[in-house]
Amino acid sequence: MTSNPVFITLGSNIAPEENLPRAVRLLAQRVTIKAVSRVYETPPIDASGQVNPDQGAFLNAAVLVETNLPPGALKLDVLRAIESRLGRVRSADKFAPRPIDLDIALYGDRVINDPAARITIPDPDSLTRAHVALPLADLAPGFAHPVTGQPLAAIAAPFAGQAGIIVRADVVING
Repeated sequence: MTSNPVFITLGSNIAPEENLPRAVRLLAQRVTIKAVSRVYETPPIDASGQVNPDQGAFLNAAVLVETNLPPGALKLDVLRAIESRLGRVRSADKFAPRPIDLDIALYGDRVINDPAARITIPDPDSLTRAHVALPLADLAPGFAHPVTGQPLAAIAAPFAGQAGIIVRADVVING
């Protein structure tokens, strides 16, 4: 079985300086990490897309990994297990504070929409949210988005320098 390049996004607004590095270390035990993005501080967003003043800021990043695991197994057996281990409890509020959030943003050039497994790849947020687009572009700026064909750098460009987004060079998350 061939190894697939997979882009995984990470986010946390509960002890993020501890939880992002811990998540990367745990991930490195299950997949081969090829690259780690910079860490971005972004404001918490609510369901309407507005800043939620009742939550702390998020730290976001992404990792490029190689794995033989199919997307469903990667999501359920690796990512959800790491989230659980770090104290994530999923609720109906997908915008709730969390110690860690791990998502498959891109799985090579594959396009998957499997509502039963709750897997949508590429992550639609990769086109519309700075906290996803910027870290992905750090990892592979020339990688073509499987749906639009745009390089990740072109997708991220409109978000660069956006108010409220800070590169956090002081936070190191290498596994």
